[in-house]
Formats: sequence, C-alpha cells, structure tokens
Amino acid sequence: MTSVAIKHRAEYLALRVIAVIVRCLSRKKALAFGRVAGFLAMKVLPGRYHLAKENMTRALPELSVEEIAENVRKNFAHAGISGVEMLRLDMFKPGSDDIQRYFDCENIHIIREALALNKGVILLTAHLGFWEAGHFIMSELGIPCAAVAKPLKNPFSDRYFEGLRTSFGTEMLNSRKGARRILKSLGDNRAVVVLLDQHISPPGSVVTKFFGRKAYTTTAIANMAMKHQIPIVPVFFLRQSDDRYKVWAEPMLTLTGVGEKAVVENTQVLTNIIEAAVRKDVSQWFWMHKRWRVKKVKK
Repeated sequence: MTSVAIKHRAEYLALRVIAVIVRCLSRKKALAFGRVAGFLAMKVLPGRYHLAKENMTRALPELSVEEIAENVRKNFAHAGISGVEMLRLDMFKPGSDDIQRYFDCENIHIIREALALNKGVILLTAHLGFWEAGHFIMSELGIPCAAVAKPLKNPFSDRYFEGLRTSFGTEMLNSRKGARRILKSLGDNRAVVVLLDQHISPPGSVVTKFFGRKAYTTTAIANMAMKHQIPIVPVFFLRQSDDRYKVWAEPMLTLTGVGEKAVVENTQVLTNIIEAAVRKDVSQWFWMHKRWRVKKVKK
C-alpha cells in the first residue's frame, strides 16, 4: 500500500469518526461543535487563515482591519458549521416539516417556470452559505435535480460525500467529464446546479472581474446557455442568526449574443450576480481558497 493510499484511508477514518460524533448529537449541539472546530482550524491551519485574510482584505478595501479580522473569524466558524451540516445532510427527513423548520424559501416558483420551458434549467450558485442543502430542498419541492461537482482527491471520502448528496435523488455529474452529461441531464428537463465561483485554468475560461480583481472563470455555462438557449436561475442559501437558512431564487436569465465577446460579457454578468450574493454576508463565502490566480504581465 502506498503512502498516498495510507493517508487517504487515515483521512477517511477520521472523517467517519467525526461523522459518528456529530450525527449522535442534537442539531444545536452539533452546530456548536462545528463552530468550535472552525475556530480551532484557524489555529492549526495558519496558511488558510492568512489566505482568507489576504483575500478578504484585497476584495473588501472598504472594511477596517478590525472588521476583516471579525469576518475572517466568522468565516472559519461558518466553515466548521457547514462541515457538520454536510455530515448530517441525509438526516433531513423527506415528507416531514423539516423544510418549514429550517428553511425560508423565496421565489422558488421561478425555477418551476424555467422548467416549464422544457429545456432544463441551470441553477447558478456559489460556495456561499450552505449550498449543499439544495439536494434536500429541490427534492422536497418536487424539482428534479442534478449537480456538477469535481471529485475529491481522496476516493474514499469522495464516495462517502457522493452518497450523502445523492440520498435525496440528486444526480451527480463529474465536472471533469465535459458538457455531454450536463446537456443530457438538461435534456431530461432537470435543474442542474453549477457553482461558478471556482478557479478554472485556461483554455476553457476567461478573465472576469470578481470583487474588482481578475479571476479565471469557466466559459462552459455561458457557451451552453447561449448555444441551446437554456434558462439560468440564480439560487443561493444563506445561514441566518438562528441557524435556519434563507433560500432564494432570482429572476431567470436567457443569455443572448454570439461569439467570444458575448461569451466574455455573459460570463461577467454571471460573476456579478455571484458577487452581489456574497456581499449579502461576506463571512459565508469560501475565502480560504485560491480564487484569484491571474498572473500580472511583466512590462
């Protein structure tokens, strides 16, 4: 057995032990556990802490040093809470009152109106709040759903999380296997969830402005939506102070135009929508990853 395989098995074992603990606790105690774990992560992952602080400082120059520090602290607490929520995802009970107890849903009818066009619908979202809740919510609301995701490097953990995500009927689409499966799912008139706030190296991406800084963003969604006239509905999930979630859909978009210029402009439009959602609570976005990787051209 290679050292990588041993590492993967050890990580997976630790994951399952934590999962057992948080699944035995009440939701309130489990989320408190996650909050503490997030604070500890700030100390044991100094690289991630400094990256989050640098990203937030450069993206939000209007905030003071004290405000940045407070938002970074909240960000790590939120990450811990979200991790716990993910490990308990399949504990939401279909057919119960869980959706009323834990979620305030607004304008979901827009998704149904988009599906009525019989072209499928792309649900545009981001690593904001508890986006994974969409697997449960869409199922409970009777909306057939698929989600695009990049597999984890650890195959054991990847299978475990895929099991959680598919427990309510979501179809998982490997982002590394191209657009064909996405188009098929859309052809089956499903709502396909796409997170557009990750770095994608060119080719296949263009430079967009995200919080005033250059970032590579995939063109796959704009290309697909333009070519096949697939409607796009932005949808986001923000945790509230009482640990319930506000879930809202925004007006449907139909992208127009042809050619590379239109692709760049439409990708920027989608990026702007995500930025506006993040600004509603900057402490709930994934600041601790390398989103901005466009290198400056040396003169």
